[in-house]
Amino acid sequence: MRQANNSSTIIFVLLLVLMAVNNIRNGSGSIGDWILQEILMLPGIIIGLSFHEYAHAFVSDKLGDPLPRIQGRVTLNPMAHIDFVGFVALLFVGFGWGRPVEIDPRNYKHPRRDEFLVAFAGVIMNLLVAFVFTLVLKGYIAAVGYYAAPTGIQGTLYHIILYVIYINIVLMIFNLIPIPPLDGFNIITQIFNLRRYRWWDKVYQYGYFILLLLILLNFTDRILTPGVQFFLQLFGQLL
Repeated sequence: MRQANNSSTIIFVLLLVLMAVNNIRNGSGSIGDWILQEILMLPGIIIGLSFHEYAHAFVSDKLGDPLPRIQGRVTLNPMAHIDFVGFVALLFVGFGWGRPVEIDPRNYKHPRRDEFLVAFAGVIMNLLVAFVFTLVLKGYIAAVGYYAAPTGIQGTLYHIILYVIYINIVLMIFNLIPIPPLDGFNIITQIFNLRRYRWWDKVYQYGYFILLLLILLNFTDRILTPGVQFFLQLFGQLL
């Protein structure tokens, strides 16, 4: 069984590499422009993944589960939350994940309700981070005196803040997709008590490949694109 899981992981990682190479080759602009863009995105990726996983750990801890605290997950330290493959995937492919927070539902007083709250905490945190940095960007624009992105150091800061907003919105919408291992699947699992069905274990076991297939077929883009545009326009009203 372990050998089969290892083989599945290798195949999944190889597919991610192929998608990353394809994205780089098909990207507009020079390699230098692409590298600069990825560097500007790094703070947003680190903040988005760290705050997302911290929210899961924090809420689970507050609901009576000591496991996240024992494992050192109730912290904003990125080193406690970054999954290398998920980080690289988000950087090069456009979607990714942090190191999942382990929980023990047996410690909850109301397991289904509390698991729902823990799952929902991550996406709510990304929404809050995006909102807060929208206010930061508004203050920054007021400080530099004009709306258009300035050049030099000011331009760098402008784009870093903008990417923090954008990446957190992407993480929020992406994680709401009801496919395992994303939070959206756990949310609907608790709402409709899906664990009672025999197919639940199989769907969860092969969730990564189902998700990857939907990404390859651009199905996820049909959800991400309008969702991200909606929130960018909504927050844009604040600017």
